[in-house]
Amino acid sequence: MTAEVSHTLNDVDIEAVGRLVEAIRQDDAKAATTWAAHVTWTGGFRSEARVRGFAPTHSDEPAALGGGDTAANPVEQLLSALGNCLAVGYAANATAAGIAVDRLTVDLRGDVDLRVFLGLAEGHAGFGSITARVRLDSPAPRAELEELHRRVVATSPVGHTLRNAVPVEVELA
Repeated sequence: MTAEVSHTLNDVDIEAVGRLVEAIRQDDAKAATTWAAHVTWTGGFRSEARVRGFAPTHSDEPAALGGGDTAANPVEQLLSALGNCLAVGYAANATAAGIAVDRLTVDLRGDVDLRVFLGLAEGHAGFGSITARVRLDSPAPRAELEELHRRVVATSPVGHTLRNAVPVEVELA
């Protein structure tokens, strides 16, 4: 009888992550990735984003902003993207460090002044600030969790994108 050995921690396939890390160490070109989405307006303030072969992600505005309130709006999706990116970072980095995670939640908030969006003022139309509060339940010592937290915040692609000016080009075809 052969015993099956599990190579996962935190439901992360450690061997798959290790293969990716090794492939990139061997060939830097494998680290360069391009991601894409296709968004189609579906009427009113509704649209849907298609990514790879997944079901579309719908977007709408709350009724107070003239929408039908049928889905999260784009700024809520941006907060969600940051929270999801942080969750991936905690899972990956905790697993690499051998830290078991029992529970992880990320609560995010951000303030937007609608005056610029509505054409009532000039200035910054986006978030003035974003706050993420992470709750990480783990049997690991607090010092290890603090180091994990530092590493995740320092390496989050979505976090970096939001914290640093990124060139965005929007063309009319």
